[in-house]
Amino acid sequence: MKVCGVDIKGSEAIIAVISYDRGLIDIDEVRLRKLTLHYDKDAEKLQAFQNTFKKFLDDYKIERVVIRERPQKGKFAGGAIGFKIEAALQLITDVQVEFISPTQSKELIKKNPIVVDIRDTGLKQFQELAFSTAYSYVMKTKYISDEDI
Repeated sequence: MKVCGVDIKGSEAIIAVISYDRGLIDIDEVRLRKLTLHYDKDAEKLQAFQNTFKKFLDDYKIERVVIRERPQKGKFAGGAIGFKIEAALQLITDVQVEFISPTQSKELIKKNPIVVDIRDTGLKQFQELAFSTAYSYVMKTKYISDEDI
């Protein structure tokens, strides 16, 4: 299973892709580390952002997109542009898009610690939350699969 973790910061979708197969996790080398929505008021720019992301997903045969959930109101609430990015990603066809809360992610990582330092993975520091989002989703589905057996 290939999973793309997404952390939305302002007008950027920060990306990390991991593969999970038979208990092994591999960090995929991909051409995009982040994708920026340059002008959110223009429908064509939003569609171009969506099409670029879809092309990226198709090129790397990504099966799931997991977005780090952000609060809609309050001190740490996401901005309007970020929610437009979320909607654009959710509306991409042929890929399953899910959300995982930071709390759930932390709990899953606490049960299944990441054993490698982010600096040793080839990922940039700003991709750490996107990576941990994808990693925690894989751990979540691993437990669901193990319980089904």
